Amino acid sequence: MQWRNTLDTYAHPHFGDLPVGEVGTEHVLAALEPIWRVKPETATRVRGRVESVLDYATAREWRRGENPARWRGHLANLLPARGKVAPVVHHAALPWPEIGALLPLLRAQEGIAAKALHFLILTAARSGEVLGARWGEVDLASKVWTVPAARMKAGKEHRVPLSEPALAVLRAMVDLRLVDSAEAFVFPGAQPGRPLSIMAMTMVLRRMKRADLTVHGFRSTFRDWVGEATGTQREVAEAALAHSLADKTEAAYARGDLFAKRVRLMEQWARFCALPVRTGNVSGLREFGAAQAS
Repeated sequence: MQWRNTLDTYAHPHFGDLPVGEVGTEHVLAALEPIWRVKPETATRVRGRVESVLDYATAREWRRGENPARWRGHLANLLPARGKVAPVVHHAALPWPEIGALLPLLRAQEGIAAKALHFLILTAARSGEVLGARWGEVDLASKVWTVPAARMKAGKEHRVPLSEPALAVLRAMVDLRLVDSAEAFVFPGAQPGRPLSIMAMTMVLRRMKRADLTVHGFRSTFRDWVGEATGTQREVAEAALAHSLADKTEAAYARGDLFAKRVRLMEQWARFCALPVRTGNVSGLREFGAAQAS
């Protein structure tokens, strides 16, 4: 059970839907890099378990070639050794007052990956949730995207309120839609029936000369904005990020998902993201956030 839970939490969001024969180094790294420095012991277990699963698949002739999760001679060249890993390194995140300056540059980028990244920022979702999104999860009329429990880190269904800018991204993807099916990916990859590559959004940031940022870091940008520029209750912010409450007693009484409050929060976030940024105008941004929260 522990093996299954570990793989469901850390590996499945990145390559759980891939045929085992298509899992490559980039997929294994996508699962390991976010936790390698933050949770080195967990990351080591994940790597070992993925390696074992892929070894089994090779023995059963379900895949060919070298194991992309092997350490010696492979990942040892790409990831720092356990002894050199710092205890805590946070994802590089954009300071929240700068989001309004970044988004016009992002919207100017062409391609599906840029749209996926824009949608991720507007929804504060995880990359695996966005890349795995299917049209059957989206209700444009009700303005909600329902991520099934199987694709959520906490194993619980998550409803995401869709702001008008987020809906605009989806409508643009409708126009590009090649397959009219509920199972079709919202952000399809180059190969038919496959989602966008896990590295695609990172490559967008690199093309924008923002290799200093990480895709996951935009969740921190959102959380910092909520905490510093709005009067939003902590539990609403945590629900927006689909975080589980650490306090078991508090979690026992938190039966709802605070959806109505999150609708207002995500609309507020979208309006803030659209706010033009001027040099030295941070105080003005704070005032904007406070006004929107009142």
